[in-house]
Amino acid sequence: MLYLVSTPIGNLGDISPRAKEILQNADLVACEDTRTSRNLFNLLGIHVKATTAYHDHNADEARPKLLQKLRQGMTIALVSDAGTPLVSDPGYKLVRDCIKENIKVSTIPGANAVLSALQLSGLSSASFYFGGFLPTKQGARKEHLRVVKNLKSTLIFYESPNRLLKALKDILEVYGNREMAVVREITKKFEETKKETVENLIAYYTLNGEPKGELVLVIAGANETPQSAQTIDWPSLIKTVRPQYPVKKAAEILADQTGVHKKEIYQIILSHEKK
Repeated sequence: MLYLVSTPIGNLGDISPRAKEILQNADLVACEDTRTSRNLFNLLGIHVKATTAYHDHNADEARPKLLQKLRQGMTIALVSDAGTPLVSDPGYKLVRDCIKENIKVSTIPGANAVLSALQLSGLSSASFYFGGFLPTKQGARKEHLRVVKNLKSTLIFYESPNRLLKALKDILEVYGNREMAVVREITKKFEETKKETVENLIAYYTLNGEPKGELVLVIAGANETPQSAQTIDWPSLIKTVRPQYPVKKAAEILADQTGVHKKEIYQIILSHEKK
C-alpha cells in the first residue's frame, strides 16, 4: 500500500511516532528530494530501507515504476521536503492512479504550513481557499489573484521573500486595502506573524526590508456588502492605480475592489485630481 507521510515543517519534535514507524518499515520512501529527506531522517534518527526521487520533473517517468512496485506488494511511503505531501507537489497523480487500480492509500497526518498559517493569522477559518504559490510574473500573478477576489472565504497563498513586496502591491491593486497576515518560519526559532492592512504591510517591509524564511500570505475574504463611498480612503486607493491607468480604467478597477459604482468613482477621481 501507499502511505502519505507528513514530516516537520521546522521543529523536528513535530514528527509523530506513527510517521517514524511507517518510514522505518516501508520498503521504499519516495521523496521530493532524496538528499533533503535523508538529511531529515538522519536528524530524526530514522533508518529507512531505500529512497527514490519523485518530484515535478520526473513524476511521469517515476510513477509507473512506483505503481509496479505497489502491485508487487511493496509498501511505499511518500514524503515531500517538508509538511504534508500532495500540497503543491505532484503526489496527487500517484494517489489518483492508485485509486484507479484499487491500491490502498493511507495518510499519516502531521505538520502543514497552510493550516498553521490560518491558525496564526487570526482571520476567519470558517472557510478558506488555498491558491498555492503565486506566479512569478506580474500579469499572471494579478490574474491568479483576480480569479478569487470575490470569494468570501479567507485566501491563502505561498510566496518567496524576494517577491513579497511585489506581491503585496498587486494584492492592494486587485483586492484593495484588506486585512491580511504574513506568516513566516512556522514552528521555527524566528516564527513571526505580521497582521496588518495591506498598505501597512507594504510600508513596514519597505522600511525594514523583505523578511527571510518560508512565507505564507493569509488574506481576508471579500466583503459581503459593498463599502460605503464615505468610509473609503480614496486618496490611498487612487494612488495605487491612477499612475498606471487612465481615469476610466482606474474607476473600473476600484469599482471591482470596493463595490461602489464606477461612475461615482470616476467623479471622485476627477475631484481628487483637481485639488
